[in-house]
Amino acid sequence: MPRLARKHQLQDNVIYHIINRANRKAEIFHDDEDYEQFRKILIKYKNNRGLKIYHYCIMSNHYHLEVELPSPEELSSIMAGINRTYSHYYHAKYNTSGYLWQGRFKSIAMQKDEHILECGRYIENNPVEAKIVKHAEDYAYSSARYYVSGIEDDVVTQDRFYFFFGQNDQEQRKNYGQFLRQECPSQKEKYENGEKVLGNRDFKRKMISKQGRWVPARRGNKSGTNTFVT
Repeated sequence: MPRLARKHQLQDNVIYHIINRANRKAEIFHDDEDYEQFRKILIKYKNNRGLKIYHYCIMSNHYHLEVELPSPEELSSIMAGINRTYSHYYHAKYNTSGYLWQGRFKSIAMQKDEHILECGRYIENNPVEAKIVKHAEDYAYSSARYYVSGIEDDVVTQDRFYFFFGQNDQEQRKNYGQFLRQECPSQKEKYENGEKVLGNRDFKRKMISKQGRWVPARRGNKSGTNTFVT
């Protein structure tokens, strides 16, 4: 009988904020077809690899995802597949070649119950910060429309904490919209330029570095020199 893999110590409590930018910060989403093609790629990986995407935003030259995976060790392979698939599409459509993306994607490991909503707000407010729209839900290529306007979106796995915003759909949408509008000036420093692991001390103690990515230690593993502790 094959040996079953041990579950990691942070089962169901680790998520990642993924940021990936185009090479030289060039525009790589030019029209609706490009944005929709990228959304289709996300849906494919969501369905085929068990990827949960709680919040996302696709900008003209980069994207943000807040994701959870059945096996965090698969993060690099999944993201490589997503980026490679879009690169193939882009080069075929625009008759281009070369590197589409700016090096490796950035990933920040986060304690789910502590950061899922705040990071989601930061992600969905990107178009507001860029002065593209006044309100996050007015932007067509993010999860804000799903949470605030109730527009179906096959990319999104609903954030479980969304239910705390009200007793029914109408209350949840209204209160979540107000949550998005709250001023949070330090969010970029925390969720994009800050530490690679966000959570309490116990959470950080159970994270280990593997090939440049922070993943939860498997149960039974002893803390090593590559454990994230501050």
